[in-house]
Order: sequence, then structure tokens, then C-alpha cells
Amino acid sequence: MDFDKIIDRKNTNSYKWDKYPENVLPLWVADMDFEVAEPIKTALSKIVDHGVIGYSRTPDELVEVVVKRLKDRHNWGIQKEWIVWLPGLVPGLHSAARCISDDYFSVMTSSPVYRPFLEAAEIGNRRLQDIPFIWENERWEMDFEEMKKSVNPSTKLYMLCNPHNPNGRVFSKEELEELASFCVENDLVLCSDEIHCDLILDETKQHISIGSLNKEIEARSITLLAPSKTFNIAGLGCSLAIIPDKTLRDKFEKTKYGMMPMLSAFAMESALAAYKDSEPWRIELLSYLRGNHNYLLQEINAIEGLKMEPLESTYLAWINFEETGIVNFVAHLEKHGVGVQDASIFGGKGYFRLNFATQRANLEEAIKRIKKSLNQ
Repeated sequence: MDFDKIIDRKNTNSYKWDKYPENVLPLWVADMDFEVAEPIKTALSKIVDHGVIGYSRTPDELVEVVVKRLKDRHNWGIQKEWIVWLPGLVPGLHSAARCISDDYFSVMTSSPVYRPFLEAAEIGNRRLQDIPFIWENERWEMDFEEMKKSVNPSTKLYMLCNPHNPNGRVFSKEELEELASFCVENDLVLCSDEIHCDLILDETKQHISIGSLNKEIEARSITLLAPSKTFNIAGLGCSLAIIPDKTLRDKFEKTKYGMMPMLSAFAMESALAAYKDSEPWRIELLSYLRGNHNYLLQEINAIEGLKMEPLESTYLAWINFEETGIVNFVAHLEKHGVGVQDASIFGGKGYFRLNFATQRANLEEAIKRIKKSLNQ
């Protein structure tokens, strides 16, 4: 796979590339600029060549592949009936929050965090309990002391993002065990978004599904997964929830019923091709992303006023700009031809998020523009 190959995505109705004027390099939304793996192309072509695109059922092989993948990669033995298929991970986040109760209750999470967490937590009569991350031990950590102070009888759900978007953490077994104990002791359901679990940059880290830790947390968990971010097929819409407890699963299914479309053949066959046949592509991708990460880390930290900590996972850099003295740094960068996302979108401040899953030439051009914007 030639990940350096430039693919012109302008004027293709791309959500990423057609947001800005042509002079702005878009490095914002989590959408990679790489061609998908050949097995995925082949699977999609077969559907088109068949010529009939009707309603589709979930392939038995896809279910089997998911069960095997969780066993092999997550050390988690799940049952087929625990799987709930979804047309996207964000609908899963919203369904998780909605299925807990129709009454007033609180949803706790740690911020800054992927925006839909905050939106799902505040729908209707629900209240967000936003506990900011703290910087300790040279990494971002959940503030368990503040979580214990803030939890109350109205708190019913904790929403976890692991690996984390946007700070890039891969939480350790000890951290996850502490979170699991916190949820069990306070009778909370735990919804874990693990969409970036196959994008571990730091080879000393290992992703752990929190539902796999023990039977107590497994029984109160909703684990959200998808091949979309890893294999660049987000536009096809195939995600899944793992919900071991039948009562909770039935509530989740009832919540989503009539609100979400059936998954298309394109979605399910591409997911099958990704999980079953595209592992060599993923390994090459990770190698390329690690190179881009290391390049960006070195270049950003050489720019006065900017600071980036090494990421453990994802392709989304989390960069501090406070020392530049520029209040609206994202608008400043847009004026100089670089499109990124401000921390305020994630419930934070003083940072911006930059997607480096693009050709190295684009990344090099972005660095030139960022340097020029500050030199001026």
C-alpha cells in the first residue's frame, strides 16, 4: 500500500475536504486520506456488479469474525446474542444514554472528550457531570477523587472513551479496574467507546476492553466498536454494541427501534472484509501513522509556543497553544491555510486537535504553514 499517494478529494462532497476554501488544508475531522484495503474494494465491487441492492441480513460469518476477534485480540469470550448492530457509533452513544431511564438522571464522563459524549449526556432532562482529566505521572488521568465526590444517587451512567479521543491515552488495567470498581460500588452502567482500539501507536501499550475485566463490570457494560476509524470506512456506517446483560440489551434495542435504519450490504460486507482480510493493510497503516506521529511530535515541539505530548493511540494530535498568546488560535490557523478543531468542541480549552492520518506531504505543508503563521 502506497500511503504517500496523493488522492484529490476536493469537490467530491467530502465532509472533510469541502468544508473550507481550497486554500485551506483540512486536518480536522477523524477521516483518513488513504485508499481502503483491496479486500474492501473487492467486497464493494461484488455488490455493485450483482446489481440488486435491497435489504440485507447480517452475514453469519461477520458475527463469527467479531466473536473470534474479541476472543483473540481482547481476551473476551462473548456470546453472539450480545451483539447489537448499529448504523454508527454515535447513535450507540445516544442509545446508551437514552435507554438507562426516562426520568431525570446524571451522566458522568471525563473531559475534554469526543463531542457526542457531551451531547448524549445532556439530551432531555439529563444532566452532565463533567469531571476534567488531570495531568499526573506525565499523562492524562481520570480524577477519581473528584468522581467520588461528585457521584450521587442521580448518577446512573459513566461514559468512557478508550483509547481516548482527543488526548490519545490507552488506559492501563489498573486504571480500568479502578473505574470498574467505582461503577460497581455506585451502581452505574458503563458505556465504553472503543472505536480506536486497533490504532495503538505506542507498542508498549495494550488495549483492554473494560467489559472483559470481570463478570461484575461485564454485566453492567455497553461496549461500542466499529471497523470504521481503523479501516477508513466511516461513510459506510457499520458499528456494534456488545451488551451482555439481557435486560439492559432489551432496553437498548427498544430505544433504537424505529430510529435507526437497517445496515446495508455495503456496510456489512465492507466490515467483514476489513476484519477478516485486511490485517496486512492495518499493520502497514500503523507503521505509516507512527512515522507521521513522530514527525509531527518533533516539528510541533520545535515551534515556540506549541507543545505536544506523545500519543499512545489514535491519529489525532492534541496540541497546546496557550503560550502563543493567541486567543483564537484555530481561526488564526485557518487564515494561514490549516483547518483544525478547537478544544472547546470537546469541552476543553487551550488546545487544538489535528488529524495526521494524511499523506506526509500534506503534513509537511501544514507544518510550514503553522510556522509561517507564527513567524508573521
